[in-house]
Amino acid sequence: MFENFWFNVQYGINHVLDIKAYDHVLFLVVLTVPYMFKDWKRVLLLVTMFTLGHTLSLVLAVYNIISVKATMIEFLIPITILIVALFNVFTSGKGAQKEKVGVLFLSTLFFGLIHGLGFAREFKMLLNDYESKPVLLLEFALGIEIAQIIIVFAVLLLGYIMQTIFRFNKRDWIMVTSAIVVGLVIPMILHSGFLA
Repeated sequence: MFENFWFNVQYGINHVLDIKAYDHVLFLVVLTVPYMFKDWKRVLLLVTMFTLGHTLSLVLAVYNIISVKATMIEFLIPITILIVALFNVFTSGKGAQKEKVGVLFLSTLFFGLIHGLGFAREFKMLLNDYESKPVLLLEFALGIEIAQIIIVFAVLLLGYIMQTIFRFNKRDWIMVTSAIVVGLVIPMILHSGFLA
């Protein structure tokens, strides 16, 4: 039983940390980069909202409540990353992350829904030889949350190092990191097949 549990948790962790599917990591980078360690409660809440959205869309897909074309999702995932990255670029240093908490949480939940749909087909195949859907969904969600916390911690640590040791000012750190992510997601959008 523990072996099954750990396999499913690891599956969730590997889903996020998969180097070939780095869209998840990019989203977490742009979501986390405006914050510092002292904002850990807000960051944890944001990450949990994303996991919640991701899990909810898997539930909807697994029980055949929703079905979306793969090309549409492959287009929308980098769009969500682009939106958050551009939001960072235009609001860095203005404290916008503190003001519009509700909007940020709701959009993170919505983006989680979109990212979850991108994984639904693969997840359904895993479900075929598994008896309890809710248990698998929860174990997988736990794995996702663990991996996301690892990434968020790494981003916060890197931000701390860049801003204290290398004396990057916070605004520049947010701008540069978000701009790099913008540069990485534009080719993803162009190659998604949706615009063809």
